[in-house]
Amino acid sequence: MHKGIFVNLPVKDLTASVEFFTKLGYSFDPKVTDDNASGMLVGENIYVMLLVEPFFTSFISNPVSDASKVSEVIIALPCESAEEVDELTHRAIAAGAKQHKPPSDLGFMYSSMFQDLDGHFWEPFWMDPTQIQ
Repeated sequence: MHKGIFVNLPVKDLTASVEFFTKLGYSFDPKVTDDNASGMLVGENIYVMLLVEPFFTSFISNPVSDASKVSEVIIALPCESAEEVDELTHRAIAAGAKQHKPPSDLGFMYSSMFQDLDGHFWEPFWMDPTQIQ
């Protein structure tokens, strides 16, 4: 098993993205941050690397998708409670995110979904441990 993960996301404005995610409560690791990228710590050994688009394209041969128009991935974030799902979603909306869908309560799982400043989908969710087999 892997000891962590680095998810790389292209962003148009690194400063605005860092400011947005800071408002959501995330911190950034200066060891993996420079003018081209910023390493956002979202959990133990779990990073979302925000890369400015020109730097992101230096790793790939395909064009960068416009996440506000083309779906690419949903980044699901486990939360400790349904209240935490709502709190994170409300902070995101207040910081400039777009609500993608209203909260969904399936009984065993509660989730919400928003799009960040670049259109990437984020889905905070809580799963009731008493309902999971």
